[in-house]
Amino acid sequence: MFEIIKSGTNWDFVGKRKLWGAISVAAIAITVILLFTKGLNYGIDFTGGAEIQLKAPQSWDIGKLRGELEGADLKGLRVQQIGDATESTFLVRAQGDEKSLNEVNKRVEEVLKAKSPTGFEFQRIGVVGPAAGESLRKSGFLSMLYALLCILIYVTIRFDFRYSPGAVIALLHDTMVTLGVLVIFGKTFDLQVLASLLALIGYSNNDTIIVYDRVRETLHDHPELSIEKAVNRAINETLGRTFLTSFCTLITVLALYLFGGKVIEDFAFTFMVGIVVGTYSSIFIASSLVIWMTQYLEGKELKNKMGGGAVSKKVYSPRPEPKLEA
Repeated sequence: MFEIIKSGTNWDFVGKRKLWGAISVAAIAITVILLFTKGLNYGIDFTGGAEIQLKAPQSWDIGKLRGELEGADLKGLRVQQIGDATESTFLVRAQGDEKSLNEVNKRVEEVLKAKSPTGFEFQRIGVVGPAAGESLRKSGFLSMLYALLCILIYVTIRFDFRYSPGAVIALLHDTMVTLGVLVIFGKTFDLQVLASLLALIGYSNNDTIIVYDRVRETLHDHPELSIEKAVNRAINETLGRTFLTSFCTLITVLALYLFGGKVIEDFAFTFMVGIVVGTYSSIFIASSLVIWMTQYLEGKELKNKMGGGAVSKKVYSPRPEPKLEA
């Protein structure tokens, strides 16, 4: 039987955990600096802008329409084909402030009518005000915060307190580093990218939970092992599954990025970056945080014991798996 990652591997993933931690802290620090100096390139969903639904001549495709409008010097231009491809119906979006929204609409009409005075039918013209965009932006970031809070509660109930901080910090790490990459590449941050980040939180958490579950099983079956050895064994045992899952998902999202068109390009790009960062954090960051948390609690227990506190020898032993009755 062919194995990409052979069983029985014993690579030392946790031995360099201070190095991985330093790299991640540096990456987050760079992201924070970029967010304060350069900032995210918000789309019209979060800043306000004009939205025009139009029907183009049958001979026009999305590439031709986008090419003509790119010459109109419209900020944050996005063109999306909607409905049946034979209908040539498109949704054009462009950024603008409260004073220039109507000018954006007029500019689009002028450019297109100059190319085909009678070939375009403007079906709907609307605007997204700056106040509405700001409210939507706040709601989007709150949704990510609520997702992280729910995961914190879930991991605490599913495992115990040792695991939950590592899971949430790893997810926060994934989100921050991915945002940093978006700023570096100047990608537009809109609802599609926000949806990709929320999907990333769920995907990355699933990877982390798989490793955590194996850590708990290893500690339960081999209580003589130290937390470092138990975590390292768990990562090695789940490495094949982690690699295959991440690789297959990455190939799928890469196909969306290359062949899905401009409509989902930013969504796919964000998710591709997130898969790489999330896989890294599940192996090197979340697991290392479990070790540090365990060592902290054991040190606190030892301190209490030396101070005369009546504590058991192993207060923080993993919860036993429930037994199924026949």
